Amino acid sequence: MVRRVRVLLLTAALLLTGSVIWSAPASAVIGGAKSTYGPWAVRMLIDGQPTCTGTAVAPQWILTASHCFYEQAQPVADKRISFRVGNLDMRKGTTVRPLPGKRVGSTADMMLVKVPKMNIPTARLATTGVRVGQTVRQYGWGATCTDDENACQSPALKQSDLRIVRPDDRRCKGYTAPGGPDFCMEKVTGIPAGGDSGGPVMSIGAQGSETLLGVFNGSDRETVAQAGEVSQQLAWIRSVIRR
Repeated sequence: MVRRVRVLLLTAALLLTGSVIWSAPASAVIGGAKSTYGPWAVRMLIDGQPTCTGTAVAPQWILTASHCFYEQAQPVADKRISFRVGNLDMRKGTTVRPLPGKRVGSTADMMLVKVPKMNIPTARLATTGVRVGQTVRQYGWGATCTDDENACQSPALKQSDLRIVRPDDRRCKGYTAPGGPDFCMEKVTGIPAGGDSGGPVMSIGAQGSETLLGVFNGSDRETVAQAGEVSQQLAWIRSVIRR
């Protein structure tokens, strides 16, 4: 199995280079397709450079991955962070910024960030766990290639379908385990990569009926990916967004 690379590595690379060269998302995600829907999807930037993806889960709350908020093991200051919301092309979205001191992490790789009120649809949260064999859909603005991920970040939202596999599947060894906070997925139409971290993994259904099942946090760029399971963190999410 190809060693899994945490999507955080791309975040570090983007911050070091200070620039991103936009490329057309001809093979969105790595494989996959260009999205035509995803109103709750949010693009995260640090110092104006795209780094991660997130999901609006309440009018003032964005859910993404905790590791997106660290650079060389040090927290990234709120003033360096912004989000683009309200458009599938992140260059056309509206910018919102975190409210100072209003981000909350969980024991899983998840972070909730409070922002000024967003006038966009919010994702419905899953109340039950994923099922082995279930096909899910991942969304993000991340890399569409594997050779230089910071050079092929997509300005357009992308999607890929994946299938839930057992957490003790040999391909997932060392990354997911029975009873753990993450679930494991195998590639169907594409695989998420750098820049997709923190993005939504949704159930597949009619537009507006899908639910947020997971928060993407890593892949091997070839066959398998993992995500934090929202249903396991539901009580924490609800307690934070009520504040």
